[in-house]
Amino acid sequence: MEQPPLLRISNLSRSYSDKQVLKNIHLELSPGEIVGFLGPNGAGKTTLMKILSGYDSQWKGDVFLNGLDLETHRKAIQAQIGYLPEHNPLYLDWYVMEYLRFIADLNSIKHPSLDAIIHQTGLQDYSGSKIRTLSKGYRQRLGIAAALVNDPSFLILDEPTTGLDPNQLVEIRKLIRELGSSKTILLSTHILQEVDALCDRVVVLHQGEIVMDDSMENLRKQETQIIEVAFDYRVETVALSQIQGVKSVKNTFDFEYEIEADSPLDLRPILFDFSHDNGLKILKLQRKSQRLEQLFERLTQD
Repeated sequence: MEQPPLLRISNLSRSYSDKQVLKNIHLELSPGEIVGFLGPNGAGKTTLMKILSGYDSQWKGDVFLNGLDLETHRKAIQAQIGYLPEHNPLYLDWYVMEYLRFIADLNSIKHPSLDAIIHQTGLQDYSGSKIRTLSKGYRQRLGIAAALVNDPSFLILDEPTTGLDPNQLVEIRKLIRELGSSKTILLSTHILQEVDALCDRVVVLHQGEIVMDDSMENLRKQETQIIEVAFDYRVETVALSQIQGVKSVKNTFDFEYEIEADSPLDLRPILFDFSHDNGLKILKLQRKSQRLEQLFERLTQD
């Protein structure tokens, strides 16, 4: 039996003075979905997130979360939402656990599972550390931990991976995937690779309207497979072009290559075996979502 949507939005509009920022938005999110939320600057993404998190009440339409009406049950809905804003507000002279206790008190949560949240977000070695001593990646972990204090069913993450180094990026991606197994996540980002790596579905907002809403599975079926790979030594393009399933090879920079496949077969395991058999180390190996890039560019052109 199909589950009812966790979030249901219909006919949602928002105007500032004479400018309509959101125009009759219709959107449903199901339990356990990770949905990528894309759009150029000024598309209305921030406004929609403010409405969903209860910080903006001057809108028209219908918004329901777990069957509750946002217009009449705003506080109850806010208690079910976790929100990581783009500019993660932290008190740098506070300690990690002190900050999380403050968030719990602020939200009148009497028995928060802070130790469990600390472990879930990988902060167990830093609970007694001052926030200013944390790296960018661990500050993002703390921001996510703060968003989890009320054990929300719905998480809004605004640019959670911006400014992270490659190692931090891998760790935060892993954390978001784990959270997505039990929570619905709306992931706002301008990094298309993050949507490709993390999301089940993508929604594109442009000039206040949803111009695309589709599953990543459908998008991948329609796209040419291109793999971005980097080795620790230069490899002749001729050697790479002879690998089974490879259609063409382009040396993009130094030891980096773009490889186009001639079938839907995932080339990444084959390239990994090629690297191992030839004594090479892979420094980067990711699928490039060419169709998503092309779609985004086409859909968001004025």
